[in-house]
Order: sequence, then structure tokens, then C-alpha cells
Amino acid sequence: MVTAAAPAPRSTRTVNYPSEFVVTLVALIATIVVVHALYVSWIIPNGDELVAAEQARMKVDKDYVPERSFYLTINAPEQEIEIIHFIWALLILGYKAVLVRRERKLLERELIHVPEGIKVLPEDAKDYSRQLEAVPAEQKGSLVVRALQRTLDRFASTRSIRDSAETSKAVCDSEADRLDSGLAMIRYIAWAIPAIGFIGTVRHIGDALLQAHKAVTGDISGVTSGLGIAFNATFVALLLTLILMFFLHQLQQAQEQFVHDTDHWIDQHLIRHMQVR
Repeated sequence: MVTAAAPAPRSTRTVNYPSEFVVTLVALIATIVVVHALYVSWIIPNGDELVAAEQARMKVDKDYVPERSFYLTINAPEQEIEIIHFIWALLILGYKAVLVRRERKLLERELIHVPEGIKVLPEDAKDYSRQLEAVPAEQKGSLVVRALQRTLDRFASTRSIRDSAETSKAVCDSEADRLDSGLAMIRYIAWAIPAIGFIGTVRHIGDALLQAHKAVTGDISGVTSGLGIAFNATFVALLLTLILMFFLHQLQQAQEQFVHDTDHWIDQHLIRHMQVR
């Protein structure tokens, strides 16, 4: 009699997501390469051509008023750096938003099964903890899984519903602080962009003043051209900062709402079922 061989165990592959530092570094490098390539191949040639044309027309017509152009507005090293910082910050915000959305999806799953009407006793905490072992390895570090595990462990050791609820809230509050501190780089970029804009304005004003000796002879094209583009860097910086701060506040609100919903989820799916004999 031949015995059939037992089927080989199905291999489980753990998905390792890249660390936030790696994602941030790759996003910065990619942004620098793409933006600088656009400047070299498109913006700088068109911008220099427009500047030369505007200066030529001002020399011919003293009453000519240069028109604001997209190429002239962003055609400077400071504007390029501002745009790089802006896109880099948006990529970081997008990555953090994806992480929050991925963890929020866990709230739609039944991580632990507590039937309605069934009470969870301290002796049952270990049994419910085993249900969390079925969660994939890459999701065990999520907020809801960590908070559930800590709450069950606390309930088993202290046999106190109040202590368990406080433990769940403490884990959620700690996560809220961690998420908020993770936005430090975005806040720095939001501060750095206007600072770069002011540097560009000061630099262009200095270049315009270097042409002041020509104004004495009647040629004011150099001064007016320099002053005309002096505030473009600040204009672009403030515009980009307004947009960036909007998305920053949207992400911050989403993170706070996620932490609040997680705390409420644990209360509804576990804590309210707890009972001490």
C-alpha cells in the first residue's frame, strides 16, 4: 500500500516595504534630476531668449514695459531650487498619505473575532492574542495591531478594564506624536522655500544696483531689468508655500482622524466586550 505524500507547506513571502529614509532620498534624487533636466533643456533657453529680447526692446523704446512671462518668472537658480523642494515635499506627503491609507484599511478587517453578546475575560486574552498572529508580518507593526496586542496583554496582567482602555489610548497618543514629529521635514521645507525666495530677491537687487553707474549715463535697462525680476523668486516661493501648506494640513488632519478612528475601533471591537468576574 502506497501512502500519498503530504503536500508541501505553502511558502509565505513577506513584503518588505522600503524605509522612509530610502523613499525620501530616492524622491530627492529623482526630483533633482527631472527638474534640472527640464531647466537645462527647456526653461533656461527660452528664458534667456526672452530676457535678451526684452532688454533689446527697452533700449529701443524707453517707455516699453516688460510683460510678466512664465519663463521669466521661474528662470533663475533660486526658483529651480524652490521647485525642487516643493516637488520633493509633495512626494514625501504622498508617501505618508499612502501609509496612512494602507493602515486605515486594516480597520475594515476583523482582526479579532468577538461575537456580539460574548464577554472577554482576562483568561481569554491570550486566546484572542493568538488571532493576531495570523496577521501578515508586514502588518504587525501597524497601529491597530500594536494597540490590540498591548491592550490584551494589559488586561491579562492587571485584570482591569480601565487600565486596558488607558493602555489603548496611550498607544494611540504615542502614535499621534510620532506621526506629527514625522512631518518635521515638511515643515522645514515649508520654511526653507520662502527663505530661498528672499535670497533670490536680495541677489537680483544686488545685481541691479551694480548697473546703477549705467543709469547715470541714461541707460537704465540694466537696473530696470534687474529690479523687474528681483521679486520673482519671492513670488514663486510664497505661491509654492501656500500650496504646500494646504496639502500639509490635509495630511495632518488625515493622520489625526486615523488615530482617533483606531482608538474608537478598539473600544467598539474589544474594550466594550471586556468583563471581570
